[in-house]
Amino acid sequence: MTKVWNQAPIPFVGQKRFFLQLFKESLKQIPDDGAGWVIVDVFGGSGLLAHTAKRNKPAARVTYNDFDGYAERLNNIPDYNRLLAEIQQLTKDVSRGARLPQDVEAAVKSAIRNFDGAIDVRVLSSWLLFSTKQAVDIEQLLGWEFYNKVRKTPFNTCDGYLDGLEIVSENYVSLMRRYQRGKNILFVLDPPYVGTDQFAYKNEKYFNMVSFLKLIHLTRPPFILFSSNRSEICEYIDYLKEYEPQAWSKFADAQIHKLPAKMAKGVSYEDNMVVKF
Repeated sequence: MTKVWNQAPIPFVGQKRFFLQLFKESLKQIPDDGAGWVIVDVFGGSGLLAHTAKRNKPAARVTYNDFDGYAERLNNIPDYNRLLAEIQQLTKDVSRGARLPQDVEAAVKSAIRNFDGAIDVRVLSSWLLFSTKQAVDIEQLLGWEFYNKVRKTPFNTCDGYLDGLEIVSENYVSLMRRYQRGKNILFVLDPPYVGTDQFAYKNEKYFNMVSFLKLIHLTRPPFILFSSNRSEICEYIDYLKEYEPQAWSKFADAQIHKLPAKMAKGVSYEDNMVVKF
């Protein structure tokens, strides 16, 4: 039986695992097994949404825009597990969640510097930093204090995770233009938050207001758009309704689903999923 993943195989900031049930419910608006449909995961990310779409609509053509090189990261899982084993050994006597003693921290940083395989700063951040902190590169990571959040078990191999997907890597504008006028094409849109540094998106460090406005201009039904109250997408839709009714028409009668989200103790926000078929 083909494995169905309910979260990304390795860490990725902003994967929509808590929205998967609502996402699958929305996909039911595509008839049967999806034959004759194209589902375009425009921002790609961890591939979890594309994976879920393909498992639920197996006859659909699902395009995964791997603009962030996630597929390459998956190929490096054996290296991540080798480094994990080294760090587990070095931190085995440190309490869970505790700051690493100076000597242990120095040994872990030395192990990272001297490792002879692929190193992933996002993976290491999830093992050694609090969830509110994410390093943008190894040098920044090595300059911070480390805590014992080290994963207890190795990553599973992810054979089949991207099976059946058409994998591309291109700017979201050119991708959306290519599919703009086709029939039975669903846009799945999970863009970076507006106005923040987006280190998780390695080729697009900053998603600003102009980027957002281009996205809104190119969006047309059917679509599933993910956002949060940090990007104020719902407020922007209300603005269009009042001041730009023609532009608002493509969002008219859209369903808006909201879920509370928490990054760490005392740090919370609201995630949104806007759906229109």
